[in-house]
Amino acid sequence: MLETLANSIFGFILAIGILVTVHEFGHFWVARKLGVKVLRFSIGFGKPLLTWHRKNDDAEYVLAAIPLGGYVKMLDEREGAVPEAEAHRAFNRQPLWVRTAVVLAGPMFNLMFAVFLFWAVLVLGETGLKPVIGEVEPGTPAAEAGFTPGEQILSINGRETPTWGQMLYHFASAAASGEAIVMDTRDRQERTQQRKLAFDAIGDMAEVKNPLKALGITPEFPVLPPVIGKLLPGEPAQKAGLQVGDRILKVDGQPLRSWTEWVEMIQDKPLQPMGLEIDRGGQLLELELVPAAVEGADGKVIGRIGAGNQPMPELMEPYRVEYALGPLEAVPVALTRTWDFSLLTLKVMWRIISGQASLKNLGGPITMADAAGSAVSAGLVSFVRLLAIISVSLGVFNLLPIPVLDGGHLFYFLIEAVTGKPPSEDFMLRGQQIGLALLLSLMVLVFYQDIARLAG
Repeated sequence: MLETLANSIFGFILAIGILVTVHEFGHFWVARKLGVKVLRFSIGFGKPLLTWHRKNDDAEYVLAAIPLGGYVKMLDEREGAVPEAEAHRAFNRQPLWVRTAVVLAGPMFNLMFAVFLFWAVLVLGETGLKPVIGEVEPGTPAAEAGFTPGEQILSINGRETPTWGQMLYHFASAAASGEAIVMDTRDRQERTQQRKLAFDAIGDMAEVKNPLKALGITPEFPVLPPVIGKLLPGEPAQKAGLQVGDRILKVDGQPLRSWTEWVEMIQDKPLQPMGLEIDRGGQLLELELVPAAVEGADGKVIGRIGAGNQPMPELMEPYRVEYALGPLEAVPVALTRTWDFSLLTLKVMWRIISGQASLKNLGGPITMADAAGSAVSAGLVSFVRLLAIISVSLGVFNLLPIPVLDGGHLFYFLIEAVTGKPPSEDFMLRGQQIGLALLLSLMVLVFYQDIARLAG
């Protein structure tokens, strides 16, 4: 528990720190290149924790206490007196194209950074499992579409799905776009088929905890033999005399085929004696085991013995696949992924605003921290992939025409370009107030959704 919490906090701060730095550096770098004077470059808000100046550089660099954003403060006559000798370097004195470039740079740096991160993931290689179907539940969307056990999903709407992760990504993208979902599959006899699903076959993706289960698909996995791999001290398995390496042959005289079957039997028999026949290094032994009674996730009482299976990674090898591309080959794919995630972000936002999608699609700092912690635990590639997705979301969100966001400033510049003069101070002030109210409302909403997820 403590390790998970530590990973979440570390992953969140690291992710936010990197992405905010990239965003603000975009504003900073373009402003400097176009002759605008930068007074302060701050990562974080609130009380400064660390302040420094670089040699021959009059800008102040700040690391502040609240790691939820940052800002670049530029010389501007609207915010204070400016010496006449430096007036030409003030932001408000710049031509429209310069101001537009400076404001646009933040979101664009996030999107370009996402391209680089997706490229890195593709070059480093993603390890996953082949999307091979194990079972199809009768009466489900998958059964109605004609899916059969043993089929491998090759592509969705023409896009390759080498792993289950890629399959779910393309499925979600098509569903959010309102497109019919066309899957190309190949069965064990190497015959190819097309399976078609409606975009809303499983309803709102945010409401579905397990999309594959909602489809009626169970991934194919090898049968794991019922061999004890670990024992928890003081739990029923250890007390009954089981040892690491024991293979369970029979339960109450019935042959046992797999670890999954063994787990189901234990859960179904809390506090009920079970007669075991085991193989211990070629020696047949008989033991009696009484599972403890514990409360399951759904509140139902189930059995538990405090034992884990013996890992057998060699059984997973036929299903494991590594998807990697060469440095040049990865460039167009990284660009496509960034474009796809940008469109997907906009489509999901629109569906939420128009009431076509649930507010559960929204996630705040707690959700992000949880995802970051899981990504940190999973390894470098998982964390970089998550960083790329969040970078896209940050870039797209900041381009929305909401005052106080970069997109709001760009909207004011558009009005200036069309009318030939900037909007009035009163108009912009009211816009800022509306924009701030919208952002505060959104913040309250995403925190509520985060807390609701934790409570659920």
